[in-house]
Amino acid sequence: MKSVVDAFARGDYELKDGLSGVTPVSGETARQVREYIQDYGAKLIELPPQSWDTSVCIWMGNRWDALVDLWTEDEGRSDLVLEVDVSEADAGYVVAIHMVYVP
Repeated sequence: MKSVVDAFARGDYELKDGLSGVTPVSGETARQVREYIQDYGAKLIELPPQSWDTSVCIWMGNRWDALVDLWTEDEGRSDLVLEVDVSEADAGYVVAIHMVYVP
């Protein structure tokens, strides 16, 4: 998850270089993430370890749904979250990115 947020903080919303264990991001999802972060008006920073203290996940029977708290330069922990689901795969886990928003 950290590598996804780190890429978003660099402005790589399409994850152009690909990330192991992360499904490709559609153009529509990349656009939504970029626009929502830009509209929020703060600079996203890399995911700090303390983000896991407040992020949440729930087991849905065949996957984990998670809301990961995002951090910005000015605010620290922001109101933004990254919504993903995490499924088991042969070699570990696969993360699917859905959107960034303020719940």
